[in-house]
Amino acid sequence: MRTTKVWAMWRRAQYYAGFATFFFVIATWIYFANFHQAPTCFDGKQNAGELGVDCGGGCVRICAFSVEQPVVKWSRSFRVTPGLYNAVAYVENLNREAASREVRYTFSLFDEAGLIISRQGMTILPPDGLYPIFEGQLETGRRVPTRTFIELEPVELWQPSTVGRELFTVVDRSLSDADTRPSLRSLFRNNGLEEVKEVEVVATIFDSGGTALAASRTFVDNFAPRTDTEIFFTWPEPIATTVRSCEVPTDVALVIDLSGSMSSDQEIPAEPLTSVKTAAASFVSRLGNQDQAAVVSFATDGKLETPLGNGLTAATTISRLAIGSREERAYTNTGRGIEVATEELLSLRHNNNARKVMVLLTDGLATAPGTNEEAEAFALEKVALAKSTDIDIYTIGLGMQVKMEFVQAVATAPEYAYQALTSSDVDRIYSEITSSLCEEGVAVIDIVPKSATGFVPLR
Repeated sequence: MRTTKVWAMWRRAQYYAGFATFFFVIATWIYFANFHQAPTCFDGKQNAGELGVDCGGGCVRICAFSVEQPVVKWSRSFRVTPGLYNAVAYVENLNREAASREVRYTFSLFDEAGLIISRQGMTILPPDGLYPIFEGQLETGRRVPTRTFIELEPVELWQPSTVGRELFTVVDRSLSDADTRPSLRSLFRNNGLEEVKEVEVVATIFDSGGTALAASRTFVDNFAPRTDTEIFFTWPEPIATTVRSCEVPTDVALVIDLSGSMSSDQEIPAEPLTSVKTAAASFVSRLGNQDQAAVVSFATDGKLETPLGNGLTAATTISRLAIGSREERAYTNTGRGIEVATEELLSLRHNNNARKVMVLLTDGLATAPGTNEEAEAFALEKVALAKSTDIDIYTIGLGMQVKMEFVQAVATAPEYAYQALTSSDVDRIYSEITSSLCEEGVAVIDIVPKSATGFVPLR
C-alpha cells in the first residue's frame, strides 16, 4: 500500500515536470519568436564579441579608441569679394584604412575686435592623407578677418575604406586670366574601375614656401571609371598680385625722374641719371619671356616713352632718355608720372594673366602742380587710384635729400620702399625688386577630391 502511494506521487511529479517543460518550451518559443533580438552591430550594446559598443570584433565599424583623431595642420580664410570670405583648413588623417563620413567642425573668423562669424558643418574624411575642409560664403560685413580657426569635434563614426587620394590623378592644369577673373582648368583622371559619385573637389594655390594664397571649390556629380574629366575653378577677383610665383608673368612700368636735379652731380655725362639708366636697362633686360615693360618719364609733365612690350625694347628706350630743356625739367610732377604709368598698365596692352607693377625712381620732392604740399597731395591721389586697381608700387628714393616719408607713402607697403644713398646703390635695389616680383620656384596648385567611394558599408 505504501509502495503504491509513492509510485503515484512519482507519476504525478513526472506529469507536472512534463507539463512545466512543455509550457517552458512554448514560452521560450513565444519569447524568441516575438521579443528576442539577436546581438547585432547596431543594438547599442557590447554583446557579440565586440571590442566596444557596436564596434570592432565582427563589426565593420571601427572603435574610436583604436584610431588616431584627425590633426589640423592649418586654417585660413580668403577674400572672395569685399565682405565675403571662404575658409579652408587642411586636416591630416593618420589612419591608413579608417575613414569617416561624419567629421563635424566649426570655423571661426576673428579680427582685432574679436569674433566676426562662426559656422558649423560636417564633411567626410578619407583615409591616409591630408585633406581640405572648405566652408564658403562667410559674410563678414565691413570687418576683415585676420585670424581663422577650425575646431573638430571628436570623431566617433569610423569605418574601413579601401582608397584614398590615389584614386584620382591630375593629368593637366592651367591658370588663366589671373589679373581679371581667374580660372583654373584641371584635367582629372579616375583611376578606379567603378563610377565615383558626388565628388567634392577643392583647389588650393600655395606659394613656393607652402603658404596658402587662394582656394576654390566645385562639385562633380559622377566620374566614369578609367576616364578623364575637365574641372574648372573660378575666382571673382584677381589673384595675380597674391600668387607671386614666377609662373605668373609681370607687366611693369618703370617711372623715371628726368627733372633737372638728375644731373646735379655731373652734367656731362649727366649724373646720377647715367647710372640710373644703366641700372634700369639691366632691370628690364632681366625680365622673363612672358613679362612686359613700359617706360614713363616725368619732370614738369609725365610722358609715356614706350608702351608695354618687350623688355629689350624698353632697355633701348631707357638708354636714350635725356633731360629736356629748362622749361621741361623745371619741376617734378611725380603725380603725372604715376598717372601716365597707371593708364598704360590698365590699357589694352596689359596681359590679363600678368600682375601689374610700377617702379618709381625719384631724387627730389614733388614740386608740381601747385605748391609742394599740393604737389604731394596730387601725387598721393594718383597713388590711391593706382592701388585701387591692384597695381603694386615699388619706390626708390635717390640721394640724401630725398623726402623718404613721401617715397614710403607712395609705395604699396614699407618693404616696397628703398633709399639709394648713392647712384651705385640703384642697380642693387633694382636687382632686389626683380627678386621680390616673384617667388623662386613655381606656385603649387593642390587639387584634392573627396568622396565616400571605397568606404566599406556598415550594413
